[in-house]
Amino acid sequence: MIKTATFEALLDDTAPDGQGGYTFTLEGKTYHLQEKDEVRSIAEAHGYIIIY
Repeated sequence: MIKTATFEALLDDTAPDGQGGYTFTLEGKTYHLQEKDEVRSIAEAHGYIIIY
C-alpha cells in the first residue's frame, strides 16, 4: 500500500502543547515535537511519501 500526505496537511495536524512545543498524532500514535518540521520524518517513518 502506498501512503501519501501533503506537508501542509501534516502541519495542520499539529497542535500547541502549552509548553512551547507541539503534539502530533499519526495512525493513533501521539508524538511530542519541538519543531513542526519534525512531522516529515515521523510520517516517513510510518511509510508515507510526502508531497510538497
